[in-house]
Amino acid sequence: MDEKLKLKISASPHVRSTENTSDIMFDVVLALVPATAYGLYLFGWYAALLVLVCIASCVGFEALYQHCMGRKVTVGDFSAVVTGLLLGLNLPPKLPIWMAVLGSCFAIIVVKQLFGGLGQNFMNPALGARCFLILAFSRYMTNFVYDGVTMATPLAGLKATGTADVWSMFLGNTAGTIGETSTAALLLGAAYLILRRIISPKIPLCYIGTFAVCITIYAVVKDYDVTVYLGAHICGGGLMLGAFFMATDYVTSPITSAGKVVYGVFLGLMTFVLRVFGPSAEGVSYSIIIANLLVPLIEKVTQPKYFGYGEDKKGKEKDKDKAQDKLQEDKPEDDASGDASSDEEKAPAVKEKFDVGGLLKAVTAICLITLIMGAILGTVYNVTKEPIRKVEKEEAEAAFREVYPYGGKIILPTETGMVTEEQYQKILEKINAVLSVDDSYGHAQIEALRFVLGGEDINSGLLGYVITVSSPKGYGGDILMVVGIAKNMTIKGISFLELNETAGLGMKADTDDFKDQFKEKRVAGFSYTKTGSTSDSEIDAISGATITTSAVTNMVNAAITAAFIAGGN
Repeated sequence: MDEKLKLKISASPHVRSTENTSDIMFDVVLALVPATAYGLYLFGWYAALLVLVCIASCVGFEALYQHCMGRKVTVGDFSAVVTGLLLGLNLPPKLPIWMAVLGSCFAIIVVKQLFGGLGQNFMNPALGARCFLILAFSRYMTNFVYDGVTMATPLAGLKATGTADVWSMFLGNTAGTIGETSTAALLLGAAYLILRRIISPKIPLCYIGTFAVCITIYAVVKDYDVTVYLGAHICGGGLMLGAFFMATDYVTSPITSAGKVVYGVFLGLMTFVLRVFGPSAEGVSYSIIIANLLVPLIEKVTQPKYFGYGEDKKGKEKDKDKAQDKLQEDKPEDDASGDASSDEEKAPAVKEKFDVGGLLKAVTAICLITLIMGAILGTVYNVTKEPIRKVEKEEAEAAFREVYPYGGKIILPTETGMVTEEQYQKILEKINAVLSVDDSYGHAQIEALRFVLGGEDINSGLLGYVITVSSPKGYGGDILMVVGIAKNMTIKGISFLELNETAGLGMKADTDDFKDQFKEKRVAGFSYTKTGSTSDSEIDAISGATITTSAVTNMVNAAITAAFIAGGN
């Protein structure tokens, strides 16, 4: 035996590295520097403050939680810094600071720490927080500003108009979240991670490749300009940020080689479906979170067989056959004709022990987390319920006065003492029954009808009506607005109570240029045109937002009909 050959025997793991968690996380921070620097240059000091608040909040919440729970404080591993930085880069540049702090709390406490901390979270904390903020504050999370002007993201414009400036999207001279705009800066950071072998290119390449194939096929079928359509989708919507910096998260992505491929392909397909067929123009965040939830299943299916697995299985089968033969030889002859069970049934069965205790612990933990979060949310709701109601009432009253600024007392019919609550509800039912049989109103419904009184009663002092109307036909969801109509059926103004349309496109409905088209018009109904209005009854459509224009126009027409019916009562 060669004496120079030295073998070392040790317990697993046998693959070791000099890098630790803090080194890896610090490399991720370095890789995000180009995109961060460009985003701060593009959006200014407030964006810088927003990113710093996210980082500080994530570090602070992690240290506070671990200290209160008696755990080792691990903020030195930079994982909280990475979470805060990624969250900040995924926020619009004008989001209120307190929402960023709330998102940081959700990312660290709910998504990360309540499930055991780093290595135990079931989804990417930064993306979990971003989706939480989108659901809770959709209007603020879709308010994108570029060069001091509120506008739509390039993908939203592409979905509405079919055109986009791909070169500007690649460089980053567009609206969007702080860190997603510059594809060039993100690719620079991605190259650093790959060269440092912090991430494998397998997931992002499978992700982007699958998505690109689907988008190309769709563009060919729809007869779009493939180069522009594909380029815009690749450079926009946070695809690069998600593919290289969040889909590759060690904790929430597969570790098996085949699993990485399946994971990447699934992400590409899911992003394609959500972007093209969903109401939003983005889709990366939800795709990654859904894929995170499927990682345990993906790893189970793609787990490789260990060395010698096949031979081991054959050996066990041979041993079993020998045991059965031995049992057959030793069996008394008189048993052969008896009613005994088969040899296989007599052989002792080997059963895996079911971990009942582990299951109970998991169920108990989930129930406790649910109860705690429910109690916290309930407490927050009770504390904020009255202030929120007061603010909503003030906003509604301001909207009422905006649509009827000519004096008079704006009250519900029941407050006059001349109409009972039952009679008032019957009036609303009658109006909505009329609207429901005519598709031209676009399913608009009257939510409330108020009188504008200049005197003591309806007969002597009725000046007009303030009508609250809703519609489910907005591009971004439900629309709620109020319309002021004089007694002679002249429109006095419109104002929105709820509008979640695309920034820079449908949100232009809430500008004076659009709303003033209805003011002081006395017509039986409005229609919209794309070629320029030629009469009082025509409204110039918002470019790239005909769905929003149609919904608002139908809502105003519904309010006019409601005023006619109310006037007859």
